Amino acid sequence: MGGVEASAELPSGLVAFVKRDCPTCELVVPVLTELAARADLTIYTQDDISFPPGLDAGDDTDLGLSYRHEIETVPTLLKVENGHETARAVGWHRGDWESLTGMSDLGTALPEFRPGCGSLSVQPENAARLRVRFEGHKLGARRVEIASLEDEMEALFDRGWTDGLPVVPPTEERVLAMLEGTQRAPDEIVATVPPDLVACTVEKVAINAVLAGCRPEYLPVVLAAVEAACTDRFNIHGVLATTMGVGPIVVVNGPIRRALGMGSGINVLGQGNRANATIGRALQLVVRNVGGGRPGEVDRATYGNPGKVGLCFAEDEESSPWTPLATDFGFETGANAVTVFAGESPHNVVDQLSRDPESLARTLARCLRTVHHPKLAIAFDAMMVIGPEHARVFSKAGWDKKKVRERLQELTMIPGAELMRGADGIAEGLPLPESMKDTEFPKFKPDALHIVHAGGGAGLFSVILNGWVNGAEGSDPVTKEIRP
Repeated sequence: MGGVEASAELPSGLVAFVKRDCPTCELVVPVLTELAARADLTIYTQDDISFPPGLDAGDDTDLGLSYRHEIETVPTLLKVENGHETARAVGWHRGDWESLTGMSDLGTALPEFRPGCGSLSVQPENAARLRVRFEGHKLGARRVEIASLEDEMEALFDRGWTDGLPVVPPTEERVLAMLEGTQRAPDEIVATVPPDLVACTVEKVAINAVLAGCRPEYLPVVLAAVEAACTDRFNIHGVLATTMGVGPIVVVNGPIRRALGMGSGINVLGQGNRANATIGRALQLVVRNVGGGRPGEVDRATYGNPGKVGLCFAEDEESSPWTPLATDFGFETGANAVTVFAGESPHNVVDQLSRDPESLARTLARCLRTVHHPKLAIAFDAMMVIGPEHARVFSKAGWDKKKVRERLQELTMIPGAELMRGADGIAEGLPLPESMKDTEFPKFKPDALHIVHAGGGAGLFSVILNGWVNGAEGSDPVTKEIRP
């Protein structure tokens, strides 16, 4: 550690931060010499305590003061009164230095302006170490020591913190860096996570976001997804405990999709996009590591599905003819929001020939009729991810999302005679009395068909994501605002 106590207040007067390995700092040595003769000047050097020559510089080689006072560039000149900074000049700009000091004719032999150099305190290897030193106290999680001969990656597998794939070790440096992605306090309770009903803080979500491979800017989306999944309405406990293969699917709306570089086009439900893959994975790891939702324990899925590692995607709003999914749940167009839906793996719908909306709607309806079973109705939701080429068929004919949904509802009405147990020689079906064989039943409740626009621009395909049982006995989609 250097010779200056990093918690000390800066002395009143002028304070300069410099380093020898900076041409601009070398350039302003005559100005610093002049200031030292005319005012109270304190100099702190980051790399060589003999610099500047002929001036008595303070030792900030441990970079504590530079970090604490957010020095990003050297030289930086501060004006300090009673321990508080009142003005700052960055790099060398004669006008700025003269204005800050109240002195004229400074450095008249120098160029008017020269940019500074990066402070050593913001170099990645130093910033991570300094963040732990000064902010490590913010972390409340227990520290787990890894033996010197223990492989970090294998240690995380051995402790059961993974989903079967390698994870990123959540060091203090990485967790503190992850927390920089949100304005929320590390100890703020985000949700109570089933099945163990554990209070989950922002910090715990950040730890799992590190494990998942997220970048800090993804954290607000992960936090919103955790909030949505841990509501009674979504019922993540039931989603885990069912023997059906459903899991939480995260759909992201709003400008944040583009800011994070999320995928909404080609291969939207597949691999390759870091934000999509790691946000969905982080939610699943929170449920596993915080809530205790592990396969073979509370998670009783007979088959599961690959999406239970994590399935998250962005809606393609820019080329969509319709309002975003989040608006269906009360949010304004343009809002940053996540919707969590309990669903299965994607089921492709192929229709290469339909060029009118009625024909395409009939194709979609026939495929929707098979959700979970052609003879089961009313109980299940479904999400349709309609591709751009199919969406254009509807939009050219003036069909908005409401009309598409209404027509699909009409086309998926089913006579009771086809749904009755034993009909068509199939034991499965609804327990309907003979008197209801001529009654028509909807395959879906009016609000149980959800439409999202996404997918590659070429290919006359759409996708159906089969949902789980809806209502009080199952799960309903939940949308939450993404907060900074």
